Amino acid sequence: MNFMEIPSDAELNAIVHRVVSQTLAGNVPSHGASASPGVSVSPGVSTPRGVATLAGNGQIVALGADHGGYALKETLKKHLEEKGYFVIDCGTHSPDAVDYPDFARAVAVLVSEGKAWRGIMIDGAGIGSCMAANKIPGIRASMCYDHATANNAREHNDANVLTLGAGLIGINLAKEIVDTWLTTPFAGGRHAKRVEKIMALER
Repeated sequence: MNFMEIPSDAELNAIVHRVVSQTLAGNVPSHGASASPGVSVSPGVSTPRGVATLAGNGQIVALGADHGGYALKETLKKHLEEKGYFVIDCGTHSPDAVDYPDFARAVAVLVSEGKAWRGIMIDGAGIGSCMAANKIPGIRASMCYDHATANNAREHNDANVLTLGAGLIGINLAKEIVDTWLTTPFAGGRHAKRVEKIMALER
């Protein structure tokens, strides 16, 4: 009797990568995604709706950085993929100087439009990107610098975009912040009313 061979994790990732790439075909230029399941997009480029999760297999995280955050972005991209998240890499794709608002906008728009579950943006200090992301309707960006701020941003504020300052925190702390921020649920309750008041300021 012949049994169907079960694909390895690497083969499954490659399949998912091809499916995502085909889904986004025509709208998103590739920037050397290679063996990574992440899909690279340029700042401001839109993608089709309905890809915040893939068949319940993992959440999609939009990840971006300017030149000051490029190295940390690359490290966190690998970390996120190892944790089972699917990464949309919004750039930048080199350490050459760029403007952080362009990439903060790209990340925030994907989250705002429901094309990514959460967003993470990295620049030198994390402050400017937080300001830029919060200009996009529907975004609650939080700059976090330790475990406590990451936990509070999610539990109390239901933050959907995280900004990090690559010049202020090390790699291990950045990973801890990201892990805490992505896994901490919103507490709701009395906080829900306050978050609604924050969102009402947009109207």
